[in-house]
Amino acid sequence: MAIRLGITGGIGSGKSLVCRLLETMGIPVYISDVETKKLMLADPFIHKELVTLLGEDVYAGGVLNKSLLASYLFSGPEHAKQVNGIIHPRVKDDFRRWVQFHASFSVVAIESAILIEAGFAGEVDVVVMVYAPEEVRIERAVRRDSSSHELIRKRIRSQMSDEEKRKQADFVIVNDGEAPLMPQVLALIASLSEKNGSVSEK
Repeated sequence: MAIRLGITGGIGSGKSLVCRLLETMGIPVYISDVETKKLMLADPFIHKELVTLLGEDVYAGGVLNKSLLASYLFSGPEHAKQVNGIIHPRVKDDFRRWVQFHASFSVVAIESAILIEAGFAGEVDVVVMVYAPEEVRIERAVRRDSSSHELIRKRIRSQMSDEEKRKQADFVIVNDGEAPLMPQVLALIASLSEKNGSVSEK
């Protein structure tokens, strides 16, 4: 079975960049944000449960009403728990099927900002945290999302702290704009090779 990497880190840490480097090395990556959005449109169970929870307006015109969902989701921890309880188990099932589909690869990865919080750490063999100082993350996210510093800080406060993520990570990649990334990614792959014998691409 493939070694499963869980790539996590806060907003603006550079998870996507690390995942692109992994992909260039022939390691397939399950981008949880992208796949979750697909499931929320295509999965009949999620559709039914969200309609039961929020009413028909949540899929007005056959399209997911993101603003309605977001306003409910962020209006309280209990609401977030309800929505996540519908979506996360289906994403887990989808990821497991995806891993089986990629059984010919010796290493696969999943990218998720909330890998640990969503209970996905148990789905992977190695948790990799991508770390960058908070001010660097804020500047990146402001540029990328054309958002305000205040809004990005708020989003950072709503996520698990870097300190907590570091405690639960098996491997940390520093993406502060100074430390070169590729040697760190190669060191990660080398550490997997030591643990599990030679790691080769498909």
